[in-house]
Amino acid sequence: MLALLLSFIIGGVFILLIGKDPFVVYAMFFSQTMGSWYGIGQVLFKATPLIFTGLSAAISFRAGLFNIGAEGQLIIGSFLVAMVGCTFSSLPSFLLIPCALLAGALGGALWGAIPGFLKAKFGAHEVINTIMMNFVAAGVISYLVTNVYSVPATVHTPQITASAELLRLDVFASAFHGSPVNVSLFIALAACGGVYYLLWRTRFGYELRAIGLNPIAAEYGGISIARRTVLTLALAGALAGLVGGNFVLGYKHYYELGFSEGIGFIGIAVALLARNHPIGIVLASIFFGILEYGSLTINTMVPKELSNILQAIVILFMITLTKFLSRWTTHLQECIVQDSNV
Repeated sequence: MLALLLSFIIGGVFILLIGKDPFVVYAMFFSQTMGSWYGIGQVLFKATPLIFTGLSAAISFRAGLFNIGAEGQLIIGSFLVAMVGCTFSSLPSFLLIPCALLAGALGGALWGAIPGFLKAKFGAHEVINTIMMNFVAAGVISYLVTNVYSVPATVHTPQITASAELLRLDVFASAFHGSPVNVSLFIALAACGGVYYLLWRTRFGYELRAIGLNPIAAEYGGISIARRTVLTLALAGALAGLVGGNFVLGYKHYYELGFSEGIGFIGIAVALLARNHPIGIVLASIFFGILEYGSLTINTMVPKELSNILQAIVILFMITLTKFLSRWTTHLQECIVQDSNV
């Protein structure tokens, strides 16, 4: 909370420097994002893909891995979601939607397992591999969309069949009328619950966290680090691949080039802000959703880049304050122990 407060204060300084009143700008910012159900729906829509990519980054961090490939993994996954959605039009909704989501998860998992295998087999660093896989994914899908599956004069695939579409929440609650938030939000929340259970209630999760804390001790204890590396990055890719459910099945109803806008990279910031905890990821994703949609509502008053500045400042303060408070807490504990000994 202190990091958020300080970031908005510094953001206010930037607003002053461009000659605007920060109180007026922030009043517009919060009234448009959290002051109406339409704004809340927009924020939740923006937050949904960040939950998936935040979970993808967090589960990698827990295993001591740095997955920067969520962007490529979600591109592959989302494209496959669209392909299944527009190809198998004869299937009923209760089969087609799960199949489309499964295709997205499997595509992302494959794209994550490749750098995992390279690290496990040859020791190749996952940061370099996942970054390069992003470029490969973008190039391959760009070719397929523009040359194989394109709609003339567009940069998107054919539209999915109606039976593959996810319902928007305004079907259930008219207050969300007009906002694109859809059922994929609940899928994202279910994924958070699943990741929490996996990490803290299963043997695999225990082994994964053990590797992240001390890989040498984990290997000595009989844990196969190579196998867990491949599985972890595959699982991270599967989570990123589910992003397509929000955009393809629940919003545009087709895959469009450039739709992600760096969601995979912002997911890393979400995971860091949430301290790699699933519950924290939900809250951090909502915060980044507020920043992203809020910047659109005030772009006539201040540059859209203000949200990028706020995001960066929050992360910097989180890192700095966490280190400072950790050292201060340790010092305080040492003082208490010394006093008790005296």
